[in-house]
Amino acid sequence: MRKVLATVLIAVFGVVVAGCADDSTRTTDHPAVVASTDVWAAVARAVGGEHADVTALFNSPGADPHEFEPSMADTAKIEDADVLVFNGGHYDAYVETAASSSAAVQVNATRLAGGEDDDHGHDDHGHEGHGHEGHDHGTNEHVFYDLPVVARVADATADALAKLAPMHAQYYRDRAAAFDAGIADLRGRLAALKAQHDGTEVAATEPLAAYLLTAAGLVDVAPAAFTAAVENGQAPSAADVAAFGDLITGRDIAVLIYNTQAVDPATRSVLDLARSNAIPVVDMTESLPAGVTDYLLWQSAQIDRLEAALAR
Repeated sequence: MRKVLATVLIAVFGVVVAGCADDSTRTTDHPAVVASTDVWAAVARAVGGEHADVTALFNSPGADPHEFEPSMADTAKIEDADVLVFNGGHYDAYVETAASSSAAVQVNATRLAGGEDDDHGHDDHGHEGHGHEGHDHGTNEHVFYDLPVVARVADATADALAKLAPMHAQYYRDRAAAFDAGIADLRGRLAALKAQHDGTEVAATEPLAAYLLTAAGLVDVAPAAFTAAVENGQAPSAADVAAFGDLITGRDIAVLIYNTQAVDPATRSVLDLARSNAIPVVDMTESLPAGVTDYLLWQSAQIDRLEAALAR
C-alpha cells in the first residue's frame, strides 16, 4: 500500500509541477505565428521560413482591413498562437483583446514605432475601438509603410522565434538580416527620389502611405478634411471635394496617390478628374494584392510606380 500510495503521490506531484511550469520556458521546433493581416504575415513569413507556421487573419485584397471582424475561429487562433505579429493601436485592437489571457509573445509594430507606451493595458483596446470611428488621428496608424519600423518588427519576430525554437535561432536571425537588407534597398530608392524630387507636392486620397511619401521627400497637400473623412469611412463635404478638384485642375500636384481599398464616390470623382487632366495616378494598397505574398516585392512594385509617375 505504501508503495502504491507513493507512486500515486509522485504521479500527482509530477502533474502539478508540469501544470505550474513557466510558459516562458516552453520550446517548440515549429512555432505557430498568427498575424493580424497578410502584410504582417508576409514579414513574419520572411523571418520564419520553413521553421514557422504563419497564419494571416485578414487576407482579402478587395476589402478594408479597418472593417475586419474576427470570427470565433480567428479568436481561437490568437489564443493558441506562440507568437502574435500585429499593427497595434486601434488598427487591429481585437488581437490584444483576444490575447489578454494568452501566453503568446506579442510583436506590436506600433509600440516598436514608439506610438504606444509599453505598459499600455489590454483594457485600452476594447473591440469597439477598432473600426474607423475609433481611430486616434494623432498618429498615423499605417506603420507597415514605415520601413524602419517594419525592419524592427522583423528583428523582434526573429528574437521571439529564437526563444521558442532555439535550435533554429541562427536561421531566423539570418533571414531577418536578409529581410533588413531588402528594406535598406527600398529606403535607398526612396532617398534617391528625395534627392531628385524633394518638396514635390502630391495629393493622397487617404493618409495610407504618409511614411513612405515623407521618406521620398514628397509633400501631401490633399485637403486634410477630405482625407480624414475617407479614413473615417465618411463622405467628404462638397467643399472638400471641390478643393481637391482645384488641386488637380490647377495642376498643383505632380501625382495622385490613390488608396484602392478606401473608395467612395468622392475618391472616384478625384480619380476620374486626375485621369482626365493627365495627372499620374499611383495606386497603393492597404494589404497585399492578389497573388502577392512577399512584403519587399509589394513595396518595391509600389515604389516602381511612384518613380515612374514622378519621372513623367
